[in-house]
Amino acid sequence: MLLDVQLDARPDLAADRARELVAAGVDGLFTFEGPHDVFLPLAAAAGVVDTDLMTNVAIAMPRSPMHLAHTAWDLQLMSKGRFRLGLGSQIRPHIEKRYGATWSPPAARMREIVGAVKAILGSWQHGTPLEFRGEHTQHTLMPPTFVPGPNPYGAPPVLLGALGPVMTRTAAEVADGLLVMPFHSRRHFVERTLPAVQEGLERSGREAVGIFPQAILAMGRTPAELEAATLGVRGLLAFYGSTPAYRSVLDVEGWGDLQPELNALSKQGDIAAMMALVTDEMVATIGVRGTPEECAAEIGRRFGGVAERVCCYFPGYDAPLAQVGELATALRALSAV
Repeated sequence: MLLDVQLDARPDLAADRARELVAAGVDGLFTFEGPHDVFLPLAAAAGVVDTDLMTNVAIAMPRSPMHLAHTAWDLQLMSKGRFRLGLGSQIRPHIEKRYGATWSPPAARMREIVGAVKAILGSWQHGTPLEFRGEHTQHTLMPPTFVPGPNPYGAPPVLLGALGPVMTRTAAEVADGLLVMPFHSRRHFVERTLPAVQEGLERSGREAVGIFPQAILAMGRTPAELEAATLGVRGLLAFYGSTPAYRSVLDVEGWGDLQPELNALSKQGDIAAMMALVTDEMVATIGVRGTPEECAAEIGRRFGGVAERVCCYFPGYDAPLAQVGELATALRALSAV
């Protein structure tokens, strides 16, 4: 199994950080829509490292499919064919109040956006007329002046992030891959995610779709390292657990009643109380905790035989580069067993 890790540096520092991570032994780098642009760090990294690059995720609703297609096309060129465009939907308050964009039912909207982006990429790659008509976006004009020409590395894959069954099914129907949201447990993955994937494949008539799971790691070798890492994971799980859309994961494990309590505390800004509600069992069940080798073994237990690579987060703490490299080595060894 291959290891992707987050490239969380500012764009002006991304090239140096990418070199460090690749030198440590990681197989790929991804960005997410946080305090900096989701694409610029990858553009900075593409010119200095020879590794896989991915947005995980770029929020799609506020962006035009044409803008997404152009950026993905150019990053595919810059990375010499090693770019994957990962898209996500976000929740309504962020779309309307942070991005100032228009909200609509997310699964149907994301289906349309993925279809539009793929139609544009396909038109450029194969020289076919652009003819996409959807409810929210239409793309029927592509004069030669605006056509970049066939990409020598092929059109970049378009992946879709999902947690719930409807979005997961949609990803399996229309996208080139499913990005499994990191807030999950093995039971949720087996009982909720995989059946939705199968349903989507049956609806589309496809036999398979790439599955890209994500994992939240509390990784360390010493008690002090594990304590600091667990604190970071506890904070992220409290944040995710407060979100109504993520309650299904807690429900599967019998912790659903915790969600409204976390939500109420989040509105009060009582982060300490939220974190106190996240137990060690939750950290080990929804997150992954242990040494690099123990974390690799747990990731293999959850996703072995289903996924060929995993995206790992180290929230709120700096995982030593040596341990990140050891995690990568241990994950690759799983494939050799």
